[in-house]
Amino acid sequence: MWVFMLLLCCLLPQGAQEQMFPLQLEAPAAVLAAGSVLVNCSTECPSPSNLMLETSLLKQPNGSSPGWAAFWLSNLTEDTKIMCSVLCGDSQVIASSNITVYRFPEEVELGPLPSWQPVGENLTLRCLVVGGAPRNRLTAVLLRDQEELSRQPVTSNPEDPVLGMKLSLLAACLHLLFSPALPVTSPHLLAPRSLEVGTRRQVHCVLDGLFPASEAQVHLALGNQTLNPTVTRDGDTLNATATVRLDQEGTQKIVCNVTLAGVSRSAQKLTTVFSFPGPILRLSRTNVPKGSTVNVTCKAGPRAQVRLDGVLAPSPGEPAQLELIATDSDNGRYFICNATLEVAGELIYRSTAVQLRVLGRGHSVTIGLTVLTVLGVIITSGALLYVFGMQKRCGIYHVKQQSNSVPLTAIQQPEDTPGEEAS
Repeated sequence: MWVFMLLLCCLLPQGAQEQMFPLQLEAPAAVLAAGSVLVNCSTECPSPSNLMLETSLLKQPNGSSPGWAAFWLSNLTEDTKIMCSVLCGDSQVIASSNITVYRFPEEVELGPLPSWQPVGENLTLRCLVVGGAPRNRLTAVLLRDQEELSRQPVTSNPEDPVLGMKLSLLAACLHLLFSPALPVTSPHLLAPRSLEVGTRRQVHCVLDGLFPASEAQVHLALGNQTLNPTVTRDGDTLNATATVRLDQEGTQKIVCNVTLAGVSRSAQKLTTVFSFPGPILRLSRTNVPKGSTVNVTCKAGPRAQVRLDGVLAPSPGEPAQLELIATDSDNGRYFICNATLEVAGELIYRSTAVQLRVLGRGHSVTIGLTVLTVLGVIITSGALLYVFGMQKRCGIYHVKQQSNSVPLTAIQQPEDTPGEEAS
């Protein structure tokens, strides 16, 4: 085989030898700036010599043999051209390759946008691309989520980093992204028609169909008082809730205003602040003997209509009165006073009740017996205490006194001796 190759080399002219044993240069076409790259030079020449790599870059050998050599090139900062050369017999064979250095853009952002885009008008988006190389191979892509809307090359002039993209054909797609949606209807305002002095009530303001609801602003006010609502947003719905309270009677205006992109929708309602302390029911006496006269009076505020046990007062603001002679059937009877006040077309109801106690004959006897029993107990207890006390003070006590003298004892005469006589 080697004999055949040598004969062939001798028979073929020099140019044919170069064509038959080309030099191969393996290198990546592009590399990231400041990166490193491995380059390989190889040949099938049977007797190569002086296989080398020509470059201005820093290179470091990474292995070699008679038919190949590898080198590491480092710190590539700009596009460069490298060459491999080898001597095959008496001829020099050369191979070259270009390496492109690329850089990512330093900054890519969407140019300033108007706060809101009117529906039906075209919008021009500008994509700011600063840096990046090579510029002639740089392309800007406009996406909506994962959907590609436009793809255009970036200008090759690094001094002009702005890419303008007219999206007339895509205006319909952009309406949903940049056009505010505000319903033509007014907010739904839930507010009390009447409000009692000193009480608290809630006010609700709701508006549906907002886009984006997060950008909508709401203002709630009661007369000249600005309320501090709690605002929640759910999808395209805005809900504002506030608590109101007033301490003076009168008519006040409750206003809800929702603003989005400089456009407002508002609603308002009137509320009447009133005072209604409730009815007052009085009996001349609540405990009366049978046959006594009882006067019952029911009254309320100056504008309230009162009713006493079904008897209506002559007119609002006047009291309702009732006079009766107490009987046994009236014992435990409840008198009910109802008051009604009309406020802003609404009727407010209040009521109170008082019980009557009638003392008949049976009640008198029971009371008399009870009084006599109590008096008897008191008198008996007093007598017992008195007697017991006197016994302690006037009792007869026997006191044994001790004598300091010696008791006299009779001298016992001795017994007469038999046979003796007295002289």
